[in-house]
Amino acid sequence: MKKIASLFFLIGVLPPIYSQDLTAEVLLEKTLQYHDPNGLWDEFKASFFVTMESPKRPLRKSEITLDLSQSFFDLNVQIEENKWSATLNGEECALTFNDSAEITLEIEKEFRLNCDRAKMYRDYYSYLYGLPMKLKDPGTRIDPKVNQKSIDGVAYWVLRVTYDPSVGSDVWYFYFDQTTYALKRYQFFHDESKNDGEYVILKDELYVAGIRMPKDRSWYYNSDDTYLGIDLLSN
Repeated sequence: MKKIASLFFLIGVLPPIYSQDLTAEVLLEKTLQYHDPNGLWDEFKASFFVTMESPKRPLRKSEITLDLSQSFFDLNVQIEENKWSATLNGEECALTFNDSAEITLEIEKEFRLNCDRAKMYRDYYSYLYGLPMKLKDPGTRIDPKVNQKSIDGVAYWVLRVTYDPSVGSDVWYFYFDQTTYALKRYQFFHDESKNDGEYVILKDELYVAGIRMPKDRSWYYNSDDTYLGIDLLSN
């Protein structure tokens, strides 16, 4: 990713920006300046921890290591008394379960522990914790019109995003603070006409290797606001 030119000096100097004056390109540059002011994401190399709490599942503690420049991904997971790992070094894959490299069919089925799943985890964590920088990826289709929407009395700038068919079929909406341009929430639909999919509320932030990442991610169903769980980031 090309380094983002600093736009910080614009904040507080110019009159307020209105939706008709704010393009998707400008909004994306402003949110990148907030979350990744030094353009570090493409060379991101760090470990961080995510604790997943869900009403219907046991506590899940994960240590994630990403080295994007080397195409390296490592995931270590603890669920109750069991622990497992998945490592991708380029396309080379290594798995362990309770410190053993022997993965039986029963373990693979119960814990969904296989190399295809490891690649899914790599894409999942690098996408969610790489937002909004990942919106610069090839295949991303950003609607040029910036919308406004108020939720619970808070007004947001909103970007609508779809993807090339080879990348994904979901429709995404990203919500940004109207003053700081921080990413505050997002939602996705498999079929927007059915109001399916989920939305995520972001709260607080942590610096991880120079990137401002949301600390807490709370997940809900779009259809009925059912609470699904929370991901708690620590470093």
